[in-house]
Formats: sequence, C-alpha cells, structure tokens
Amino acid sequence: MQSTNKNKAENAYLNMDLLRFTTAGSVDDGKSTLIGRLLYDSKSIFDDQMEAIEESSKKKGDDYTNLALLTDGLSAEREQGITIDVAYRYFSTPSRKFIIADTPGHIQYTRNMVTGASTANLAVILVDARAGVIEQTCRHSFIASLLGIKHIVLCVNKMDLVDYSEEVYKDVVSQYKEFSSKLNVPDIHYIPISALYGDNVVEKSDKMDWYGGSTLLYTLENVQVGSDHNHVDCRYPVQWVVRPQSNEFHDYRGYAGRVEGGVFKPGDKIIALPSGFTSKIKSIHNHNEEVDEAFAPMSVSMTLEDDIDISRGDMLAKPDNQPKVGQDIDLMVCWLNKEELHPRGKYTIRHTTKQARCIVKEVKYKVDINTLHRVEGDLSIGLNDIGRIRIRTTEPLFYDSYSRNRSTGSLIIVDEFTNNTVGAGMII
Repeated sequence: MQSTNKNKAENAYLNMDLLRFTTAGSVDDGKSTLIGRLLYDSKSIFDDQMEAIEESSKKKGDDYTNLALLTDGLSAEREQGITIDVAYRYFSTPSRKFIIADTPGHIQYTRNMVTGASTANLAVILVDARAGVIEQTCRHSFIASLLGIKHIVLCVNKMDLVDYSEEVYKDVVSQYKEFSSKLNVPDIHYIPISALYGDNVVEKSDKMDWYGGSTLLYTLENVQVGSDHNHVDCRYPVQWVVRPQSNEFHDYRGYAGRVEGGVFKPGDKIIALPSGFTSKIKSIHNHNEEVDEAFAPMSVSMTLEDDIDISRGDMLAKPDNQPKVGQDIDLMVCWLNKEELHPRGKYTIRHTTKQARCIVKEVKYKVDINTLHRVEGDLSIGLNDIGRIRIRTTEPLFYDSYSRNRSTGSLIIVDEFTNNTVGAGMII
C-alpha cells in the first residue's frame, strides 16, 4: 500500500504543470534577493542551506540573513554582490513546478540574459521604485519581447524605501505602460513588492492595503501558459533513428525526437521533408508506453506504416500544413561574441536537429534598444547588439517564423573554427 501511494505521489509530481521564468532588471534592483525570498517563504530551502546562508551573512557583516546569497553561486558574485552568470533554481508548490533563470543586470552580460530567457514562458522584471523605468528595464523588456515571451510581471521593488507610496508605484507603472505599448507582449502584470521584507512576494502586505492585486507567487502559480505552444502546425524534427537490433525488437524502426508543434496521432497521414514521401503514423511511444497522441513539447518515438528513408535533421509534418522551405533566411540576431559579426562571413548554424553552413549575405540594420528605432547608418554588430541580417544556407531549412513557433523559428550561429556559439537568431 505504501509503495502504491508513493508511486501515485511520484506520478502526480512528474505530471505537475511546469513554469519556466526568468528574472531581469538593473544592477542592485534585488533580483537575487527576490528569488531567495521566494524560495524561503515557499519552504523550498533545506535547513543546512539556511544555516550556511546565515553564517555567510554574518561573515559579510550583514545584520540580517542575506537571501541573495542563495542564488549568487560564483565567488566573484558574492564578493561584488552582483549576478554574473545565469543561475538556475528549482522549486515547487502544491500547484506547480518552477524553473527560475536568474540573469545578470549588467549591460555587458546581456548575452547571459538572452540565454536565460530563451526557454522561459514568463519574465519577472524588477524596477527600483526610487529610480523608475531606466535603460536596462527597456533593454530587458525588449529582449523578452523579441524572444517571444508572452507574459511579463513588472515588480516595483524596494517599496519599503519609498514608504510604500501608492503614488510612486503608479508613476512607475505609468512609465512602463508608455514604453511597453511598443512591445509585442499581450499579458503584463504589475506588483508592488519589497523583496527584502517579503511584502507581496508570497504573502499579501498589510503595508500596502491600497493594492488590490495578487502576490507574485499567486501570479506565477496561476498564469496560463499552455496555450503558448503552437498546437496547430504539426512539426516533428527527427533527432535519431531508433534501431535496437535486438531479438525482442528485431524489426523495430522508430524515429525519436521532440514534438515542436501540433498534435500527432496514430493513423495520421504525414509527409517527410525533404524527400516528400508520405506515410501514416503506425504507433507513438513515450517512456516505453504506447500513447494515443503526442503534442508539444513531448519527446517521443514514432513508427510509420511504410519503410521510407528518414534520417536526423529531417522533419515530419502534415501534407496540408507544411513549414516554409528555403535557404535565404531573414533573422533578428542577438550577437553573443566579443568579435563582431563579419558581413560575408561564413558560419555554422544549428536549427532544430539540423546542422548546416551559411554565409551572411547582408546586414540590414541594428536596433537601438532604448528607443526601439532602427540604426541604419552603423551596421557593425558586436557583443550584446541586436540587428537584422540575411543569411544563405548550404541546405534548405524547414522553418516557421519565430512569432509562430519559437522552436522551428530559431537557430544558433556557431563559429566554424572555435565552435563557440556567437549568435542567437529569430527567423522573421
């Protein structure tokens, strides 16, 4: 009986809804403190962790337990009191599981913010109530919008330092609404908080009775992200051809990968790209079990009724709803490397499960992140810059626009000689 109950509890946990969110904001806006407060107030910190944080706080001379130390893992981060690398943290409540990407606020670490936000469903952007909306607020909001994040929670932090003033909060919200009207983000929430004292983080604050909205944790638990996946356009990039070559599965030939869009069911007619051959799905397997359907973002293995030539990098789709196919691709690119992008430069690209080479045909413009205006006079794209380019690939890609599908609409650019990832591209 105990074993049965344990298995039920484990299955319930595994099937629990997951929210990936990133935190962003300027230096000293309190991102690490906020995450530490979330973990502490939601009872997600072990006793030995808490003891270590308390001891570290004493050594630093703090007269309080510095919860920011929970996420600042690098020694340089603890010494300077800033976030440098992307720190991932995990916690759960009875309602949902969470993966947090705590990203840096410094302008020179914008590329780390891009990394943390690339897989997020939601962005928590912090603003110091005393400073209001500043350059980094705009920069991080624009990147969140560019990366297709549909939900933003603007936390007006350090309300304790402005005497929990409703007027100050409303002024910051007004500033942000004016800027965010230019962004493509359909869902924005505003919450006044004090991360240091926990006001409106997990529990409602009695010091801001003028605020009638939800706490941050309640918002994170209840924001709806299921519809963010594209369940209309069926896309299945093949990652691996499964041939066990065992007596039990002697004739098994499956195609393993992750569903990046739509819903696939046994009996559905599919087309394999680039060959153009068609077949029907015979079966779908997930964790050694046969399932009735597969949808994004499930990782599964499919078998087909016909033995056709399919290999890694190919894509399965529906015959009447195919992705775009092309070699001349327009991108918005976030440049991640100290060495500038080379016009006419040659790079390797990785798109879904496919790898190819490309040449940069044209740099069209660079974006001024503060004003969102195009900069057409200066076409040099360096570290942390964002611009629009056109590339030509050595092989056709099967893609959608990034606004339609974040997976089939994105790619990374890799230096052929160093193998470093130098750019992150969103297909227009």
